[in-house]
Amino acid sequence: MDEEGESRPMAHAPSDKQDAQRSEADAELEREIRQGRKFNLGEAIGRSAGPGVMKGESPVPRMQQAEIEIEAWLRSHLLDAGGALKIILHRNVKASDLLLNNFDQPLVVLAGYCQRVLDSDYLLEELVRDADTEWGRLMGERPYFEEKGAPLHPDDPYTAESVRNALSDLLKQLAMNKR
Repeated sequence: MDEEGESRPMAHAPSDKQDAQRSEADAELEREIRQGRKFNLGEAIGRSAGPGVMKGESPVPRMQQAEIEIEAWLRSHLLDAGGALKIILHRNVKASDLLLNNFDQPLVVLAGYCQRVLDSDYLLEELVRDADTEWGRLMGERPYFEEKGAPLHPDDPYTAESVRNALSDLLKQLAMNKR
């Protein structure tokens, strides 16, 4: 504001006319560039996302990348003929506070989760029960639940001992992978 209380544009600030000319020049340049290109789905996505959206960052959120890395690692390292233990482990790790707090180190999270389960008989029993339930769902059969004091069913793919061994083996592989 000047002495008379009127606002005046600052001398070094660009005028609206200059901004409009620059914007028109930018738009003209963009039209020239696009004129020779064929329009495709990738370009449509890029235009709708806006400028700068794909500069150096993956379009997949880091948390989802961590979940995918854990799933791929389990798929290639966990011996699980029924497939249910892989599904349940992945589901439980995805939902754990460990992943939420350390999604930048997914294999460390997986090792931490396995160790947490191995350190708790209750968590181990729950994991076995969930794996049995998932196996029954996948196979369309009644699951074989382990009961204290009762003999193990010979066809039960998931017992406390087999799951404990699988988790221990995963921890060994994760430790070797870290070196």
